[in-house]
Amino acid sequence: MFADVIVDIQHEKLDKIFQYRIPEAMEGKLEPGMEVLVPFGKGNRQIRGYVTGISETCDYDLSKVKEIIEIPERGMEIEAKLVALAAWMKKNYGGTMIQALKTVLPIKQKENAKVKKRLRLLLDEETGGRQLHYYQEKKQKARARLMAALLEDHVLEYELVTKKLNVTAPVIRALEEQGVLAVETERVFRTPMKQTEQQAQKITYTPEQRSVIGRFRQDYEEGIRRTYLIHGVTGSGKTEVYMEMIRTVVEQGKQAIVLIPEIALTYQTVMRFYRRFGDRVSIMNSRLSAGERYDQMMRAKAGQVDVMIGPRSALFTPFPDLGLIVIDEEHEPTYKSEQTPRYHARETAIQRAKMENASVVLGSATPSMEAMYRARQGEYVLLEMKNRSRMQRMAEVYTVDMREELKNGNRSILSVKLRELMEDRLKKGEQIMLFLNRRGYSGFISCRECGHVVKCPHCDVSLSVHRDGKMRCHYCGYEQPKITVCPECGSRYIGEFRAGTQQIEEIVRGTFPQSRVLRMDMDTTRQKDAHEKILSAFANEEADVLVGTQMIVKGHDFPNVTLVGVLAADMSLYTDDYRSGERTFQLLTQAAGRAGRGERPGEAVIQTYDPGHYAIETAAAQDYEAFYEEEIRYRELMGYPPAEQLLAVFVSGEDEALLEKGCHYLREYILRVIRSLSGERNTGTEKTGVQTEPSAASVIGPASPGIDKIKDVYRRVIYIKAERYELLVGIKDRVEQYIEINSGFDRMRIQFDFNPM
Repeated sequence: MFADVIVDIQHEKLDKIFQYRIPEAMEGKLEPGMEVLVPFGKGNRQIRGYVTGISETCDYDLSKVKEIIEIPERGMEIEAKLVALAAWMKKNYGGTMIQALKTVLPIKQKENAKVKKRLRLLLDEETGGRQLHYYQEKKQKARARLMAALLEDHVLEYELVTKKLNVTAPVIRALEEQGVLAVETERVFRTPMKQTEQQAQKITYTPEQRSVIGRFRQDYEEGIRRTYLIHGVTGSGKTEVYMEMIRTVVEQGKQAIVLIPEIALTYQTVMRFYRRFGDRVSIMNSRLSAGERYDQMMRAKAGQVDVMIGPRSALFTPFPDLGLIVIDEEHEPTYKSEQTPRYHARETAIQRAKMENASVVLGSATPSMEAMYRARQGEYVLLEMKNRSRMQRMAEVYTVDMREELKNGNRSILSVKLRELMEDRLKKGEQIMLFLNRRGYSGFISCRECGHVVKCPHCDVSLSVHRDGKMRCHYCGYEQPKITVCPECGSRYIGEFRAGTQQIEEIVRGTFPQSRVLRMDMDTTRQKDAHEKILSAFANEEADVLVGTQMIVKGHDFPNVTLVGVLAADMSLYTDDYRSGERTFQLLTQAAGRAGRGERPGEAVIQTYDPGHYAIETAAAQDYEAFYEEEIRYRELMGYPPAEQLLAVFVSGEDEALLEKGCHYLREYILRVIRSLSGERNTGTEKTGVQTEPSAASVIGPASPGIDKIKDVYRRVIYIKAERYELLVGIKDRVEQYIEINSGFDRMRIQFDFNPM
């Protein structure tokens, strides 16, 4: 038996795995992630390594393969746990072990470590006095100045000596060589936290909050570790509940990770945690420098941090004794990685928690279908909070049919109802948020007169417009020419919806010249701290209207906002994505939830061309249960997650003909694998690309992934559906082996994505 071992895992050029022979005495004892001592290099020096995999075959000359020396008794180190997690990610999401390791391990940065230097006097008072007298006699002024200062204060900051006393480095070095002083260095970690005085606020919990906290605390103190789903309406005080749960964990000497979906949430969220836990809180996000990110990981590893807050990457914080992982707004698609391995933070967090005997808390006002499905199956503990923390009424929601607006002569993007309410709020000095739903826009065609959306006759998704003048379905490949007249009502008011936040900002300024308008989108938040500046300005009521994309509707709490307008609710409703209904419901519900969080009641206006769609109706009623029941029926009927599992095999390459050929062979091989795994004879309909006979799994494609070519690289996707996730993992393993042994795939890039988002 042989073990794959990674060594020097914190080195930035982490790209090599070595094979070692497993001694007979260790067989059956080694597992991926375990620490081992191995001989390394020509001198066979003993170094620490971590097992990444175990195999029966060896890829190298057997005569040159060395043997593992021993398994250290000190147990699993932090790195070992993360290596084991990386091995799990490779198995479940595909890619190489190196890719998985680079995802989970903090790689050393090239930046020099920040150090603090001090000078310490090594002489007693009497000897020091004589030395000072000697320097004065010899007219060595700099040495005398330094000596006098050291006699007054035996420890001096290096920077103080060089800048205030004007003593140069050679002088310091000379006194060090004479045994007069010692230069001490201390590693100083960069911290992104701005140290501001924060007053802790006294919190009175609602009965619902106390019930949720109590259930978690009881389980935790009894040693029960579970995954909990908190379904709490917007404004129900989920963050306060998280903090109380974290306090329970921290009091037991353990640490907690809090994942948030957007950088935009950092400012408000961190301040609330900082008030509770002080400087034992740190943050992780993409706006930090490489040195700052690395330092936060090392601070956590050194036990200087109890709570780490950040997006997906914060999940891999190397805490020595992890007790809890919180995933706020767990429904957010940003928790799914777009790079290989394409892991989902929710599943990966649950796996890490299992490895470290920790709990997981998922929270959302609009839980993902997957999370709620598993909660109802009993895999997660469902905890509900149906009322706002200060018992405020939920916002009153108005649905405006934009078809009627057009019939009445209003061609503006602002409906009459929304304009009237905006005028009222501006007079009262209250604030407004306008949200443009830009998510998932891919050129769908809709009629502004009757609301008809051109959909695929074979799939319940919209056709996407392509530059060649055709409309295509990205799930079955159906296509037809682009239409210019509505097939439902004959109107020529049919086309692609095009509007941007900048355009809306100009319309608002033109309609309400007295208003102060802020815009928050990708263009206005490019600079460091831009999110915080915009949100702080709006929170301080320096603006009346905040216009933005989905980043403004998630998690923010502005007490003076009493009106939310959702423009073009349909933009995410009719995309070529089976999750479009879920996305729309979540965004609309979250948007409506921003209104009326203070003392004054709130209102929301949803503008749509399809007010009768179940996602819009249930969002307007803020009825998650009704939406879930409708949506799960659709998923079960169509065989989409969470009812079934889906694997997308993305194939890309610069040679289109080679790509088509490669996809053909991949599809044929996948069908063979399915037949062998299912034990069924399958006669799939090759022409349509869809299997009709019952099988353990079905194959769709190769199809277009939305955009056929990017930067001269052609793209295709093959979808595989199955009831069991394990079956898809097995298919993925076989396909990976097939690709590895066939050199024809060397010029193609192949990625696996389970349950793509």
